[in-house]
Amino acid sequence: MRLVPERSLRAVRRCGLSALALLVLAAGPAYAQREDQGLQLGCANDYFRLCAGVDPNSPDAEKCMTRNRKRLSSECRAAIGDYDKRTGTKSMSDD
Repeated sequence: MRLVPERSLRAVRRCGLSALALLVLAAGPAYAQREDQGLQLGCANDYFRLCAGVDPNSPDAEKCMTRNRKRLSSECRAAIGDYDKRTGTKSMSDD
């Protein structure tokens, strides 16, 4: 039994993604990868699923995503790989 219609959930997610994007744009240069639209779109669902209680504008958000890297969706992993190729960086190394 679903208490909230699916359309409402999508609207909340879109609103959350917009809020995340605004917070990301306000972040300093240390968080430059958060400004990347491909990462935002590719990893937003994973962020909400794995790190919803974490302030997206804090270092804890990156720590949460890194800590959960084995649970990231293939879409998010692809977005990270694409970001790394474009920027010549290694965002999340497998320890």
